[in-house]
Amino acid sequence: MWNERYNTPGYLFGTEPAAFLRREAYRLAAGQTALCVADGEGRNSVFLAAQGLAVTAMDASDVAVGKARVLAKSRAATVDFHVADIASWDWGAGAYDVVAAIFIQFAGPALRDKIFAGMIRALAPGGLLLLHGYTPAQLAHNTGGPRILENLYTADLLADRFNGLEILHLAEYESELSEGSRHVGKSALIDFVARKPL
Repeated sequence: MWNERYNTPGYLFGTEPAAFLRREAYRLAAGQTALCVADGEGRNSVFLAAQGLAVTAMDASDVAVGKARVLAKSRAATVDFHVADIASWDWGAGAYDVVAAIFIQFAGPALRDKIFAGMIRALAPGGLLLLHGYTPAQLAHNTGGPRILENLYTADLLADRFNGLEILHLAEYESELSEGSRHVGKSALIDFVARKPL
């Protein structure tokens, strides 16, 4: 399914990073290690690598990862790309200074909770979680994201699932997106930035 989705000319979500990631980049520092979860065609991992981070990125689609490698090469960015099933990803393989998960709302509640727990495990003490996606209000728009209510995020859900982290920023809002052909127009979004205790 994912290979079929990405097997089209160009980049579905563009080649520039998510606006959320660009806004939050001031929190990051060159030399930090980062994991990009379900990174797709690489726009976010390549951006982080260009900021001087040592980036690992994973996605289930070898087609998407192939495009990501082309993008990284075109930007002279080094990313450690992996084709991997998120359900069996080894979250304990490394302790990362940053874990970024942007628009990964393909997962239903059971798998989502497993992913969230894995991301917490993957963070080093003091590490930063950057999570971004759609709220249930997105169902009123036709501008991207899943059409499945239970896959969408609320502030209460994220605060509960990540209750062991220090929340630095949590906001639900509406904004105009222009990210490739799949995220275009008025969108109901949520930002979540949190730090793992030392």
